[in-house]
Amino acid sequence: MMILGLTGSIGMGKSTVAAMFAGNGVPVFDADAEVHRLQGPGGDLVHAIEAVFPGTTGPEGVDRAKLSKAVLGNAEKLAALEELVHPAVGLSRRAFLEEHANAPMVVFDIPLLYEKTGEAGLDGVIVVSAPTDVQRERVLARPGMSEEKFAHILKLQLPDSEKRERADFVIDTGVPLAETERQVDALVTCLRAHDVQYCKQCAR
Repeated sequence: MMILGLTGSIGMGKSTVAAMFAGNGVPVFDADAEVHRLQGPGGDLVHAIEAVFPGTTGPEGVDRAKLSKAVLGNAEKLAALEELVHPAVGLSRRAFLEEHANAPMVVFDIPLLYEKTGEAGLDGVIVVSAPTDVQRERVLARPGMSEEKFAHILKLQLPDSEKRERADFVIDTGVPLAETERQVDALVTCLRAHDVQYCKQCAR
């Protein structure tokens, strides 16, 4: 099995690209979606998060706005949250691999791959990228987003230029959607026929 990491900074279109891989029949593990499930109603992490961050949960599970406010700008509290979340997501990821053991290729959609989880266990990394002005427009159009919050998020993320430099493959989403989809289709076709190193050379 070929295991690929998919990452990209906020607003770069990673979710759209992940859906394109899934549309090509590639199983995709969405780390963010799994965190939502674990923190949702009846989720495995709800009681543990309430114990560490009192008042941040309710009948619908974790109140993400309250939890975000509780950890924003506090490295110690953020680390405490990550100590709860990362092991739980790791267990879910292992279950995903067992479920798709016969798949020739899978994708791990990991927002903070370079910043937190690293590249260990991956055969290659795909970075989703777009011009800075496009990213900014997308992010600031999100409900509840502000200039201050966007700036804080960017500080926590590796610059896009560094991600592009470290990536095995870069998918451009600053182009028409059909062109982004063509890039994904071509990469999946190559990887199914060859390996990461061969396809990396072809992409240059």
